[in-house]
Amino acid sequence: MKNFKQLMIWQKGMEIWKETYALTKLLPDTEKFGIVSQMNRAAASIPANVSEGSSRDSQKDFNRYLQIALGSSFELETFLLGIKMLGFIEEVKSIKLADLIDEEQKMLMAFMKKLK
Repeated sequence: MKNFKQLMIWQKGMEIWKETYALTKLLPDTEKFGIVSQMNRAAASIPANVSEGSSRDSQKDFNRYLQIALGSSFELETFLLGIKMLGFIEEVKSIKLADLIDEEQKMLMAFMKKLK
């Protein structure tokens, strides 16, 4: 799959990236080089790994990049749970991103299963 922009998992990943940046703008400035940076990197990693993996010649290689994207989504979900636990954001502000991450995880797992 060379045209990664047509993949729903890439499109959803881009939406997650956008929503993550919007949410991290609400976090305290003291977290700029901590949680904010890590959340933004994890979010960017999801569509980046989907696109990079799509350029690989084998389905096995593509699957490996999808596994990395899935791992990044779980990392991002953990940070999201953490910022709620620490009281940095109200739950209502995290619902959209949490839902997007959940959808992406399910889509990635189904796509990886299909590739095997």
